[in-house]
Amino acid sequence: MRVVLQRVSRAAVLVEGRVTGSIGVGFLVLAGFAPSDTEDQLAWMADKVLGLRLFGDAEGKMNLALAEVGGALLVVSQFTLYGDARKGRRPSFIDAAPPEVAIPLYERFVALLRERGAASGTRVETGEFGAMMEVELVNDGPVTLVLER
Repeated sequence: MRVVLQRVSRAAVLVEGRVTGSIGVGFLVLAGFAPSDTEDQLAWMADKVLGLRLFGDAEGKMNLALAEVGGALLVVSQFTLYGDARKGRRPSFIDAAPPEVAIPLYERFVALLRERGAASGTRVETGEFGAMMEVELVNDGPVTLVLER
């Protein structure tokens, strides 16, 4: 599983001009899945995303987690995170999970984020799996991490 996580002051996903998800302060989470991904990997990533301390405290140090700032998550499926462009000019996506595998992984990852974030009131919004999406964001910092498990 690969995730690109961006700290945002706001973000939204549009499909055919319709907003499918939007947040204010929080994390935009671009998530890609491999065919071999497991429940343990999904759970680890959900805990990691929710627990990362990437927001500034009173002294401006990255010391606060998402729940401590009342942040939200916007999760977007992104199979291109498994693109391999080492050869040629067109990337290969053979390492990405096919839709019949990726959809249940994506749905389970979102469910884990919602379950684990519920106690702290963390809202989880999503894009639309497989759709051509427009993702709008204001990267705060900028702060961007690549996570893999």
